[in-house]
Amino acid sequence: MSRETPFAYQAVYRYLVEWLDGASAAEQRLPSLRALAQRLKVSVSTTKYAYGLLEDEGRIYARPKQGYFSRPVPAPGLAPDTHLLDRVYAYARQPGMLALCSDAPAMLLSLDNPLLTVERELVRQYPRSQAPLYQPFGEAELRTALAERYTRSTTDYWQAEQVFLGTDLRAVLALSLDALELNGSVALVESPCSWAILRQLQAAKIRVIELPLDAEGRFDRQRLHEVLQREPVRLALLSSTLNTPHGSLMPAADKQQLCRWLGERGIWLLENDSYGEFCFTPEPARYRDYADPERLLVFSTFDKLIGSEAPFSYVLCRGQGARLQRHFLERAFRLSPIRQKAVAKLLGSGRVDQHLTQLRGLLRERMGQMQVLLAEHAAEQLRVVTPAGGATLWAEATRPVDMAQVYEQLLGQGIVIAPGQMFSQQGLWRHHLRLSFTLDWRQDIAGAVQRLARVIDQTP
Repeated sequence: MSRETPFAYQAVYRYLVEWLDGASAAEQRLPSLRALAQRLKVSVSTTKYAYGLLEDEGRIYARPKQGYFSRPVPAPGLAPDTHLLDRVYAYARQPGMLALCSDAPAMLLSLDNPLLTVERELVRQYPRSQAPLYQPFGEAELRTALAERYTRSTTDYWQAEQVFLGTDLRAVLALSLDALELNGSVALVESPCSWAILRQLQAAKIRVIELPLDAEGRFDRQRLHEVLQREPVRLALLSSTLNTPHGSLMPAADKQQLCRWLGERGIWLLENDSYGEFCFTPEPARYRDYADPERLLVFSTFDKLIGSEAPFSYVLCRGQGARLQRHFLERAFRLSPIRQKAVAKLLGSGRVDQHLTQLRGLLRERMGQMQVLLAEHAAEQLRVVTPAGGATLWAEATRPVDMAQVYEQLLGQGIVIAPGQMFSQQGLWRHHLRLSFTLDWRQDIAGAVQRLARVIDQTP
């Protein structure tokens, strides 16, 4: 970079991301703020802002009087006691590996380029001398756009002050659990459950009770009712529309009954809306349609829909707004004001809805391609139910096979899968795996499916 530009911090951020991705998995010391500023010919404040973004994402951390350091990444093959989840994603990042384990819809079609185009236009409207003031809860335009997007009627509406933005899903979920004083409590979750959700609940020292979904995506209602009567449950954390990674869509009547039981007991419902708009069924029932509005918190993230240039996450909550405000003020997230305004423009212009229509169509197409390959090459090894949406397929072995062993065998062939054990804290789903169809289809996906089937056959 030869000169300072309004996007200098983004260029520094990308430079550091690439440096971190290419660096050793062990802890590394980063250049000092001043040294990096001199190297890249930008201001120290620009490098400090870029470092701050990486720190909020958990990629780096600061040591007093020593500088910034990268957080160690588990090195594949070097730590046999490393958690399965960490090993899967460490291997998936290695060059030359074919990762059949991703869950990113925007990998097929992103809005990154339109987002950056809108941002460039906004920079001309908001020159540096007139830059908007820092907003601790997120930019007003984006909070307003989200409130409007979630409003459905005169009785089911949201206001901008009930929307809060943060750097990523991990951060906003951790902050929300803290603000609602739910740390150390008991939670109900659907099972299989997102590994990111399970890890965050574990970090909050929350005891998790898993409710297994049947093949149709339904809970055992009798068992659920007994659990609610027996256990001191404080929150239920559930997918908004389709379950991820299971891919099923729970009937509206079941959601309504569960919300009625939660409301009777004053239990908080935390609705994960990260995949809420990737359902192939028009107007699917959502938990928030039936939940107690004063015991409801909805959270989601932009990166699944827009792409990696929009890593922000957000929560909507009507109850306990004062607590959330206090915690967001104390946390002081550092988010790009112009980037948030650009996301708001995409939402308000209808561009996101047009994109969603295209993306859902592309997801259906790629899902069909993967189903054809599985039917041709792995029909005797795997049972796959057509999902109601999303970016992945949930598959079960036709005979008892430990998918963790299949995963280990496939690593030697350059293929990474996501064993079902990753999606449970209680050792469930050992004979299952999650397969992505948001892949680079220029690669030999058919060959990978054949090797998967062969390894399943060879695993005792």
